[in-house]
Amino acid sequence: MKNILFIVGSLREGSFNKQMAETAEKVLEGKANVSYLDWKDVPVFSQELEVPTPAPVAAVRKAIMAADAIWIFSPVYNFSIPGSVKNLLDWASRALDLSDTRGPSALQDKVSTVSLVASAGHEQAAAIYRDLLPFIRTKFVDQITTSPVNDSAWADGKFVASEEVIADLNKQADALLAALNEA
Repeated sequence: MKNILFIVGSLREGSFNKQMAETAEKVLEGKANVSYLDWKDVPVFSQELEVPTPAPVAAVRKAIMAADAIWIFSPVYNFSIPGSVKNLLDWASRALDLSDTRGPSALQDKVSTVSLVASAGHEQAAAIYRDLLPFIRTKFVDQITTSPVNDSAWADGKFVASEEVIADLNKQADALLAALNEA
């Protein structure tokens, strides 16, 4: 079975994106192995920190390289992608060998896809990911699932994926697995 690394773009305890990722994990049950990236300790990117590679960055790169694909579950902040996720992708997209800055990164040719949970701004954030992920040399699967946050979640903290969202996650999982079989 293929190994898919989930990157949850909100580090908040009880994150709606984490709950959506857990729904996607159920969709992938029996089809792929799922793991979650621990990236909470990745520092803000600075070239001055690249050598030696910070331990949290090395761990992130190792986890990405061990996976067959990455699936990002992202909130939308101000009609854009979260700065923390962009920072993570900046670190992961840097060349592994700094003597060849155009050399391969941990993300090199990695199959990737994105799902978004937010109250608004899905289209704008999706457009940014559509531009960014191929630019940083991933093989982007453009089957983005978007979901609004259900009204009750703001009171009880429980994200509820609609039947339509679950159907979209199934389609996205199938597209991701198909891309992995082609890779």
